[in-house]
Amino acid sequence: MDMIRTKQLTASILAIVIICSLCVLQSCNNQGNTVAPDTSVLTNWQAGQTVTAETVEAFGGLDKCFAAEYIPDGVWERMQGKTYKDNPYIGRDDLRHVRALHWDYDEKIHVGEMICNKKIADKVAVIFRQLYDAKYPIQRMLLPDVYDADDEMQMRDNNSSCFCYRNISGSANLSKHALGLAVDINTLYNPYYKDRTDGTRYIQPSTAEEYCDRTKEFPYKIDHDDLCFLLFTEAGFEWGGDWTTCKDFQHFEWIEN
Repeated sequence: MDMIRTKQLTASILAIVIICSLCVLQSCNNQGNTVAPDTSVLTNWQAGQTVTAETVEAFGGLDKCFAAEYIPDGVWERMQGKTYKDNPYIGRDDLRHVRALHWDYDEKIHVGEMICNKKIADKVAVIFRQLYDAKYPIQRMLLPDVYDADDEMQMRDNNSSCFCYRNISGSANLSKHALGLAVDINTLYNPYYKDRTDGTRYIQPSTAEEYCDRTKEFPYKIDHDDLCFLLFTEAGFEWGGDWTTCKDFQHFEWIEN
């Protein structure tokens, strides 16, 4: 009887050992087959989404995320009748699609995109890489087509952008944005304003009156000590915050030689 019980106990112990070994083996197999990060956000370049450092690495690394390329067909289709309108001055071949990642105060990596003139596109991509490396906060970097090319609407949303075929506000003259030669950064907190002769002040966006006072401190503020100002001006851009007849604190305009 004792021999039978001994055999039963031995069999039970052996079964437990086998089960435990199988569990450990399965755990090791799971660790060896870790699911790779989903890189579809970057493969399809979905601006406005957030990604992790692991996703960026799986996509091919940071260098692959900062580039100026020919405008993809899907992006070009989105632009029609919005930021792009038939005109005799600029066409698809003159423009480039800039891919970039950017940080915000939420400490997350955001996917951004911008259409620029090919003359400045590579410079802009390099600047955004430098801003990214410094964790400089940019809230949004979406194409203005998301806002139906409504400049007031995108500025209220603090969107950063470049190309939009339009006139200078209140003028019949083409804006430098119409040629893709001006970049606006964190637009709500860095507004445009002009003091009229009648004592009133014209502000864009109209919701940004409190940010016209540059003696105050607030998020996203661009001034002469700001990294964004330093990088753009060193690269050959003029800052609208230095203008005298009006102020355009969001605006960096390429100075053509």
